[in-house]
Amino acid sequence: MPSFCPQSYGHGALSSGGYFLATDFLNLRSTSKKKSSGLSFAQKLERLHATAAPVPDGHSSPQFGFPVPTCCGNTEQPNDFTSSWSDFYANQRLRAIAKASEKANGKDEELSKMIEKVASAVVPRLLRDGHVKSHYGTPIAPVVVHGDLWSGNHGTGSIGGGGIEEVVYDPSSTYAHSEFDLGIMKMFGGFSGVLEEYHALKPKDLPKEEYDDRVALYEL
Repeated sequence: MPSFCPQSYGHGALSSGGYFLATDFLNLRSTSKKKSSGLSFAQKLERLHATAAPVPDGHSSPQFGFPVPTCCGNTEQPNDFTSSWSDFYANQRLRAIAKASEKANGKDEELSKMIEKVASAVVPRLLRDGHVKSHYGTPIAPVVVHGDLWSGNHGTGSIGGGGIEEVVYDPSSTYAHSEFDLGIMKMFGGFSGVLEEYHALKPKDLPKEEYDDRVALYEL
């Protein structure tokens, strides 16, 4: 299966390698008076993060990753399946993006050392296997995340002729730790009150006292 790395222009997208993605039309300027589902954005986000990853072929349990590489902006991100979220985040996000940055912009020794220190020391400290647990006390499991959930990818509109809804678009989805989406949400802002409502539905993962540190780590 080929990777799909769109570059968005307005409300359309061009694909690399001649592949195109067909989706329902998202009308961000809709004036429809039809009723929406009535779900708030926080409720929808909680539902998304309750969507468990499937068991991929060749594995006996759900894995962190995705069947194909995805893109955040124009940066392709690897998504090789792994059972360890700590390893996935260190290798396929921090180190992988550092490698892509070096290829595009050249070597920066200071930046490389900082990224490696975070990947080799901070990530295992905060995200090591078995350390982070759900509020039920069970190990975190891979769930569907948007992957690029900043305010510019959020709005209101109708999908497929339905009523007005709060919608998101332009994802860089993967099967990940649910808190991964919260890093970029907090980094750029624009979601006032959403996280409070979200955590009333889905309590912060454990240890709670490290929640702010984990979310700050995911901003990277």
